[in-house]
Amino acid sequence: MAAGGAGRGHAWALLGLLVAPWGAFAEDTSAPPAHEESSQEQDLAKQVQNPVAELISVPLQDNLDLGVKPKDRVRNTLNIQPVVPVPLTHRFNLINRVILPVVAQPGLSEDSDGTFGLGDTSATFFVVPRKPGTVIWGVGPAFLLPTATDDALGTGKWSVGPSAVVLVQPSPWSIGVLANNVFSVFGDDDRATVNQLLLQYFVSYNLPKGWYVTSAPILTANWEGPKGERWTIPFGLGAGKVFSIHKQALNGSVSAYYNAVRPDLPGAADWQLRFQLAFLFPLKKKH
Repeated sequence: MAAGGAGRGHAWALLGLLVAPWGAFAEDTSAPPAHEESSQEQDLAKQVQNPVAELISVPLQDNLDLGVKPKDRVRNTLNIQPVVPVPLTHRFNLINRVILPVVAQPGLSEDSDGTFGLGDTSATFFVVPRKPGTVIWGVGPAFLLPTATDDALGTGKWSVGPSAVVLVQPSPWSIGVLANNVFSVFGDDDRATVNQLLLQYFVSYNLPKGWYVTSAPILTANWEGPKGERWTIPFGLGAGKVFSIHKQALNGSVSAYYNAVRPDLPGAADWQLRFQLAFLFPLKKKH
């Protein structure tokens, strides 16, 4: 499809633009004294729980969906989702978040085969204060780019809409919500209209030595779907730890979510297991 090919080109160009400004910050690579390592891990744990922190991160998030209709099949989605902060003005930063999904999708009808490839790319941009107060916030646009390599893996539409995030971090908690709603603006006329909500609330409790307990389910609503079949609402828990290997800061976590509300449609799953490993690059501003 022509739209898909153009979408892939734009997505890779966008990733290149996001990587280029990394030099606007100086990476803090100094090794801390041994007695400060635990404190640094706890500080990093709070930063990774803030979606708009001044921190470069490259999470690799693997989502294993179980009980996918029909016939209780399995779907696997690896999300490559770099987050890059860029100085915008002396008062504001621009936080760039991209999600590039690699999907192994089972057949969604009983006689169809599955497919493997790239899904649609999500790109979200948050304008955030460089010196946040007690309440941390960010607003900006969200885009859905039709980069899917197969019709079964994407929408075939270019979509855009508003996004927002708000959170508080009273020690030892991090509590917040991130949401966006995208609407299709143009694309393949033969594909369905896009009007979908993504809402993620997150609650984390930080423990000593970089450990934490978390719940961060992703709720979705397809407003174009049949009434009574629009929402997917999961509940669950997970745990993680911030640690270092050869001075490389990492964040690993495992969680499980049950879709208590889900559409009775092909592609809906009963459970999701989420495994994540994020490469962290703490930053300090150049003076």
